[in-house]
Amino acid sequence: MIDPRAIVDPGAEIAADVEIGPFTVIGAGVTIGAGSWIGPHAVVKGPTVLGRGTRVFQFASIGDAPQDKKYAGEPTRLVVGDRNVFREFCSINRGTVSGRGETTIANDCLFMAYSHVAHDCIVGSHCVMSNCTALAGHVELGDWVILSGYAGVHQFCKIGAHSFLANNAAVTRDVPPYLLVAGSPAEPKGVNSEGLKRRGFDATQFANIKNAYRLLYRSGLKLAEASEQLRALAAAQPELVPFVDFLAASERSIIR
Repeated sequence: MIDPRAIVDPGAEIAADVEIGPFTVIGAGVTIGAGSWIGPHAVVKGPTVLGRGTRVFQFASIGDAPQDKKYAGEPTRLVVGDRNVFREFCSINRGTVSGRGETTIANDCLFMAYSHVAHDCIVGSHCVMSNCTALAGHVELGDWVILSGYAGVHQFCKIGAHSFLANNAAVTRDVPPYLLVAGSPAEPKGVNSEGLKRRGFDATQFANIKNAYRLLYRSGLKLAEASEQLRALAAAQPELVPFVDFLAASERSIIR
């Protein structure tokens, strides 16, 4: 299943059914799970773990050193879950010792051509990074986040679950769950209605989330006042719990 023209380090751990295409380079300290396919001309360096069912297309660079001037060759990692797809020319970097020491990607994500995940990022499950999108270092994406083409996220920002970043959005502060944001710098434009419908949120949940958005962004309340009201509502509306928890944990402040 390994093309004879591929270069595979003897220290790599590769499941028996993994396919590796010609002219691909697999470095030392790489682990590749069962059912994976690594296409031609890709580079995977370690320490890196790729889970089951991973697909890496040509010219992708997975697990190389972080693009951090302070990095001095320390052993850091990239850990990727199951069924992720890395398209042409995307780049995913390992962590740094001054950060988490690890870049982490969960399951079922799609990284389109030329997308970039920098050192120490955390990417949840079912995320989509469209063509030419980029995460700077230490960014966190919740589950089901979508970045449209050319969107970028400033280092240390957090993007809440089910958020949608429109094309060319430049995110410099935290984005709460469920939001649709656009612009440079990015601003809230409403609730990610289409995404929530696709993921099975019912009419009541959707109405509660829209009401939460209005409290936070349209009521004129200060952030602390809006957060207090949202916390009270969340006791009977569990879909608001991630919203309330996100506001409490935000360190860079949220987009307003």
